[in-house]
This record gives sequence, C-alpha cells and structure tokens, in this order.
Amino acid sequence: MPIYKAPIEDFQFLCHEIFDVTNSLSAVDDSIEISADLLDAILIECAKFSEEVLLPLNQTGDQLGCKFENGEVFTPPGFKEAYRKFSEGGWCGLSSQKEYGGQGLPEVIQYMTDEMISSANMSFGLYPGLTQGTILCISKHGSEKQKEIYLSNLISGKWQGTMCLTEAHAGSDLGLLRTQAFSNDDGTYSISGTKIFISAGEHDMVENIVHLVLARLPDAPKGTSGISMFIVPKFKIDKDGSLGDKNNVSVGSIEHKMGAKASSTCVMNFDNATGWLIGLENKGLSNMFTMMNKERLFVGTQGIAQAEVAYQNAKNYANERLQGRAPDGKKSPEKSADAIINHPDIKNKLLFSKSIIQASRALSIWTHLNVDIAKLDNNADNKILAEDIEGIMTPVIKASCTDFATEITNECLQIFGGHGYVSEWGMEQFVRDVRITQIYEGTNSIQALDLVKRKLKIHNGRLFNSLVNKIEGSLTEINQNKELEFLAEPFKKSFSRLIEVTNWMIKNENSSPQLLSTISNDYLKLFSLVCFAWMWLLIGEKCISSSNKENRFYKSKLKTANFFMYQVLPLSQYLEGKIKTNNMILENITIDDI
Repeated sequence: MPIYKAPIEDFQFLCHEIFDVTNSLSAVDDSIEISADLLDAILIECAKFSEEVLLPLNQTGDQLGCKFENGEVFTPPGFKEAYRKFSEGGWCGLSSQKEYGGQGLPEVIQYMTDEMISSANMSFGLYPGLTQGTILCISKHGSEKQKEIYLSNLISGKWQGTMCLTEAHAGSDLGLLRTQAFSNDDGTYSISGTKIFISAGEHDMVENIVHLVLARLPDAPKGTSGISMFIVPKFKIDKDGSLGDKNNVSVGSIEHKMGAKASSTCVMNFDNATGWLIGLENKGLSNMFTMMNKERLFVGTQGIAQAEVAYQNAKNYANERLQGRAPDGKKSPEKSADAIINHPDIKNKLLFSKSIIQASRALSIWTHLNVDIAKLDNNADNKILAEDIEGIMTPVIKASCTDFATEITNECLQIFGGHGYVSEWGMEQFVRDVRITQIYEGTNSIQALDLVKRKLKIHNGRLFNSLVNKIEGSLTEINQNKELEFLAEPFKKSFSRLIEVTNWMIKNENSSPQLLSTISNDYLKLFSLVCFAWMWLLIGEKCISSSNKENRFYKSKLKTANFFMYQVLPLSQYLEGKIKTNNMILENITIDDI
C-alpha cells in the first residue's frame, strides 16, 4: 500500500519562519484567535486523520468506485464512516463564519488541511472541498433567509453542496447553456435541464445536497449576461427547518472515469425542480465566479497534494530498490546492488519534483494569506493590494501547480519502472487521479487566457504591477546579503525577463488577433517559474540568516533552492524565445497543414 506522511515540518517552516502567518493576520485583525501553538495542533490533528483514516481508503475507493443502483449513488465502503468522523471533528466548517457554527479560522490554514486530505485521499477531499465553495457563494450572495436555512447545515457537514454549470453542449462556453427557469406565483422557480460532470451530485454520506444551478429565465439576454443562479436542494426544506418532500432532481447516471473514482461524478436531471433565486436575476455568472475562484485555488491544492504523495512514494522506493551500481562506486558493497537513489537520473527526477512541490506550496500559502488579508484588513490600500495578489495568482496556482503535478506524478511513476505501471504500488492511481486537475474548474488553457487577456489588463495593469512592487520590495533587503548572491543573481535575471516579456506582449498584441491566445500557456509557465524562484529566494534568505543554518533541514532547503535556480529556472530563457517566435510560425500554418 502507498505511504503518506504529512509534511508538517515544511508547513511549520513556511508559516512561522517565512510568512509569519499568525502575526501577519493578528496585525490586520486582532480578533483572530490563532496562535502558533494552535496552528501546529490543527496541522498535527489533520495529519493524523489523513494518514490513519483517509489513506487506507484511497486504494480500495479507487478499486471499488461509486455504485449507481436504482437512482441512488453509494460511496465505497468506509467513506460514509470516515465522513462522519470528519464532520464530527469540525473539519467541514474550519474556515467558515462562527455565527453559523464555523470555526472562523484563516483560509491559509484551510489550504494546509486541504492539501493533507487530498494527498491521503483526493476523491474523499472533493466532497467537502466543493461544499466550501457553496458556503462562500451563499454567504456572499444569498438572502438572510437563505443563509439561515442553509449555512449552518452546510458548515456542520450535515448537508453538502454542488456547483451545476456544465451541459453536454456547453462546457467552458457557459453562454450556450439551455437549462431553463420559470418563475412561480409563490416566489420560487421551476428549473428544467440536464447538467453533466457534477462532482458529488448524489451520494449517501449526507441527508441533503444543495445544488447551485445556473439557468436562463425566459426573457433573459442571450449569452453569459442572461444567466441566473438558483438554489435547488435535493430535499425541500419545511418552515421549521426540517427536510420536506423530495425535489424533482434525479441522477441520470454516474460517469465512468479515468481517475478520482471514489468521487461520484453525476449526470443530474432537473425536471421542474423547485429552486430559489440567489442574488439578482441575470447575475448568476458573477455569483458563480465567487465559488469558482475558490475552487480553482482548491484544485491547485489537489495538484500539489498528488505531487507530494507521488514524490514521497518514489523517494521511499528509490531508497529501497537495489539495481546496478552507483556510477561513482559501490555505495553498499555488502549488498548485491546499490539503491537506485544513487543514480543521477533518479536524483534529478526526485530533486525536480521536490523543488517544484515545495515552491508551489510556499506560493499557495502566500496566496491564501493574501486571501485572508483581503477579507480581514480594514486598510483600503492593503485590502486592494491583497485582492490584486489573489486575483493574479488564482489562474497561476490552478494551472501551474496542476501542470507540474501531472509531470511530477509521471516522473515518480517512472522511478518505479514496471512496478509503477501495476496497481499494487499505487503510483498509476496518482497519475490517473491528478489528470483531472488540469481540466475541471476551467481548463488550464482557460487559466492562461484569463491571465494574459484579463488579469494583466484590468485596472490598467495594476495587478501585475502590484506583484512586481511586492517582489522588488523583498529584493531591497536580499540585495544586501552577499551570501545569497548564488540564488539572487539567477532570480533577478528571470524576473527581468518576465517584465520584459510582459511589456513585449502588451506592445505587440495588436499586431495579430491570435498573439495572446498563441503564447498564453508558455507565458503562464514563465510567470509561474519566476514566482517559484522568488519563493526559493525568500526561503534561501531565511535559511542563510538563521542561527540554525547548519541544521539538516536548512542545508537541504538551500541545496534544493540551488538545484531549482540552475536546473529548472533556465527553462524561463527557453520560454522567452518560444513566446517571441511561436505566433510568427503559427500564423504561416493553416488548418490544412495540421
């Protein structure tokens, strides 16, 4: 069975030494009741639950999958009991409002618990993970009555939520959706249509499922400007808050998928189902993005989580597997062969994985810290800056962390050789599970287009400039540390390259209607590599200046930072050349040439 050990030491290092999470948050809102000790206790408890309860269910959940029988969906054995323990432990409402029964803890803590849960069992994590978006959407856009009815039940884990967007003919182009909503005399709406790919659309772990459904009113404008959002529960709610009649919502089938098989992905049929408008008519798309943006960060978390568990298993296997002799001489002369971790190719694969995972984690923690600041800080300038960081980093976290995670899980499977290809070791499951993260909640190409066509342009480029100013501010102190030059110099070159390419792109975008679309994926990768390098620079600065810099942990961090700067970051130079020539080459190729 695969192994997993939660990376508590890395979480603590990033929270306490790099970003000073507890003090940073108490500085913006002294009512936040989170100390370093409490943060550590939460992480340790979640690690225990993930390792001892969720991990043992991961392979069996994949092998048995969900069952669809007589219109009902049943999760794999053990999932229902694990979810009961999960909800009783208060994990469902970790970062939700206290007034509705949540614990009101920061999003940055939610990120770390989500990563551990998703590493141990990605399918399980999807169920409460999607509900977090439902809670946020109702909190921001729902009426007081709707908040009263739904939030406490969702936050307690008694109910769960879904997001019903996609239709068979309308995936990313939501303007094509056909689901209809008709108003009734009692203020409710009748919803009719079919939605596909609905994660957790139906299952047996909770007593009610709250669907947030996008639909079109009869007189609505065409396209995305004519979409409204409706709350459509599986069971209607009586006046006293108890469950009433079954709504006209049914499951047509469950998808037979490549991975995440223990997560029920459903075709949902709404046949004059009773729904309640959430927010304003024809404003459903903006409501949806409240939920979608949170889920995009969550999907980035899933990518990091799968890369982490794949890396841990590959490293463990490489230390145990004896094969051949190390090229620089025998490492275990008393044995018939040396462990394969001594081979340079294996070292390269593992160091590449480690350097990306730890940089991704640092970038995600920093981004989620800004999500908290944007929500809590009363200083208008600080709030805007944090919102800018959250806005520009969301597509980067979603796309880069999942693209690299897919590459890493494949590389880690390769370390196992033929053993990685068979089910026993669990590696092929990680490859299958992680693959969906590049697709759902907006494909990674859509994230890249969001970055170059929207995030770089809104507010006259303010989001990008906010990030640049933040990085330049950190360099002021770093430039004074001569010991750090070996990391600072390659970073500064790549940082200048990103700024130059961004300016070039903006200057030349009018020269060709397809320029931005052609180079968007390469630009996002360049952007992410520079951000990762910045994280390694911040980490390196802390390790060098620490009184414990001779400690094994710090020395290992510096070696990994060095590997990234000289073995991974040079990709930025290649990407610069590719970005500046790709459109010119592609323009001369017609569809008949493909």
